[in-house]
Amino acid sequence: MAIVEVTDVKKTYPLGKTEVHAVKGVSFSIEKGDFISIAGPSGSGKSTILNLIGCIDVPTEGTVVINGQQTSGLKDREITELRHQVIGFIFQSFNLVPVLNVYENIEFPLLLGRKRPTKSEHAQAREYIDHLIEEVGLSNWRKHRPNELSGGQRQRVAIARALAVRPQIVLADEPTANLDSKTGEDIIGLMKKINSELETTFIFSTHDSSIVSIADHVIRLKDGLVTENFRKERTTTR
Repeated sequence: MAIVEVTDVKKTYPLGKTEVHAVKGVSFSIEKGDFISIAGPSGSGKSTILNLIGCIDVPTEGTVVINGQQTSGLKDREITELRHQVIGFIFQSFNLVPVLNVYENIEFPLLLGRKRPTKSEHAQAREYIDHLIEEVGLSNWRKHRPNELSGGQRQRVAIARALAVRPQIVLADEPTANLDSKTGEDIIGLMKKINSELETTFIFSTHDSSIVSIADHVIRLKDGLVTENFRKERTTTR
């Protein structure tokens, strides 16, 4: 079942008196539970594609359908709701709130909901955050702020924060770019484990060959066009 459908999408940006054609007519679908790598060199259009799937941007032409909803037809409130309920983001710069500790950073997306949680919902949320902190191996660091953490630990907080709202899709933009190779491998292994256990769909924008090698679906871009789109046999049992 497709959770993301991209059909003949083009994205053009104005640049002075000229235009930049970042994406030039791209089509693909992503199934629920995919662990997918959108790979390509800098300037290939992969981050643009991620922004379009994440509703951070809208296509100039074509359609992006997320969980059955065509994003270009949604109002601002509906886009906010879709992002909050369906999509989690992991940024290469982590984007943690410096004055909040590990627990508070992970909890932060839950506080953005419009509805005040009941006592029962609040207790369940605390229990789930505790579970996420344990899953990402930060139980001893829960009260530490970002400046007291290593790059790998901060990325683990970012992963847990992305999962806090139990999203169906997690978008990760170059998640290993600021990490050493060993830490990067550990982070990718953690995300693969979460993908397998929770059936969360992970979509990576990357040129990291280790992510491409472990992905079960690979889309390669060059100059704003798809050059390869293939699916491997999944090695994990769901």
